[in-house]
Amino acid sequence: MVARYTTSESVTEGHPDKVCDQISDAILDAHLAQDPMARVAAEVMVSGNVVHVAGEITSNTKVDVLGIVRNVIRRIGYTDPDLGFDADTCFILTDLHEQSPDIAQGVVQDDDFGAGDQGIFYGYATDETESSMPVAIHYAHRLTEKLAETRKSGLLPWLRPDGKAQVTFAHDAEGKPERLIGLVVSTQHTNDVSQEDLLRGVITEVIAPVMGPWLRRDTRILINPTGRFVKGGPAADTGLTGRKIIVDTYGGIGRHGGGAFSGKDATKVDRTGAYMARYIARNVVAAGLAKKCEISLAFAIGQKTPEMVGVSLEGNSKVDTDSLAEVIREVFPLSVSGMIEALQLRRPIFEKTASYGHFGRMTEVWPWERTDRAEKLRKLCGVPSSNGRFSPNSLQ
Repeated sequence: MVARYTTSESVTEGHPDKVCDQISDAILDAHLAQDPMARVAAEVMVSGNVVHVAGEITSNTKVDVLGIVRNVIRRIGYTDPDLGFDADTCFILTDLHEQSPDIAQGVVQDDDFGAGDQGIFYGYATDETESSMPVAIHYAHRLTEKLAETRKSGLLPWLRPDGKAQVTFAHDAEGKPERLIGLVVSTQHTNDVSQEDLLRGVITEVIAPVMGPWLRRDTRILINPTGRFVKGGPAADTGLTGRKIIVDTYGGIGRHGGGAFSGKDATKVDRTGAYMARYIARNVVAAGLAKKCEISLAFAIGQKTPEMVGVSLEGNSKVDTDSLAEVIREVFPLSVSGMIEALQLRRPIFEKTASYGHFGRMTEVWPWERTDRAEKLRKLCGVPSSNGRFSPNSLQ
């Protein structure tokens, strides 16, 4: 039987699109820190040494947008003017105004909330990894995280903020990750590092610590395939908020509703709905009801509850999808206000989500990653604990 392959990519926090995502979410966090009821939709574009901030904000507080922008860029590591983009000299343009009253009247309803837009939102979970994430995106994120960690520690002083990773796995007939086929790591670097030092450094300090158990003689490894990556970041490529939605979610495994997350407060259901769908899917897998689960939620603008709750299961599922959908409605709060409260989305927690994925982050304990409703799901579905629990593979 021909093996099934999956490939996913991740980008570092210094990638131009991720710079924008982090600025957008930092602006959101700054408002939520002082006004938890703020409604924010902050969009950013970076090009050359210029940052454009635009969007709609309705809040009873004012924040230092220029200071926030510079602090995020500085934290990421763009502090050298020679990079063509840096925190202290970049030019910042702002165009922020209040939310349209036509939208606002559908969102705020008698101290309750309606959906800020229509849309379909997906969440996914699998038992392939401890993080309940597809194996390819799990490891792609770990590689880009390691690139940033190695750069910031000074271990490889010639690394610069921009970078990418891509990972390809083969799966067996049951869908279990079987073999690492290949990986690509591209990293921005200084002009004076030799090709030999770059290759040795990336393999020794980034690839081997992350992928060691999976590496084989026939694993295909590509590092900076063009041979040179000196000019990078916004100086080389325009960035936009919300342009890495597949990196943000499941690496192309499962479906995506198309809505981006960063810069949006919790009344925007393309963010909150996707977080809740992930929360549900992870609990379904943790309960042992299926090896893989995709949840879909559909909302109409101004409506408080979903138009549709969809369930798709793979891998010896122990319950039919229609029954599970009814149980999900009973176990999880699916109104806009209910989701916001259950997932604690009025807190300034979002800047950290804006790089290395919104889901499956082993170092972050976000409410939508908890499996605290798995036992109730199992009981209501009539699945005994003794037979119903799958153990996720111990992949790091």
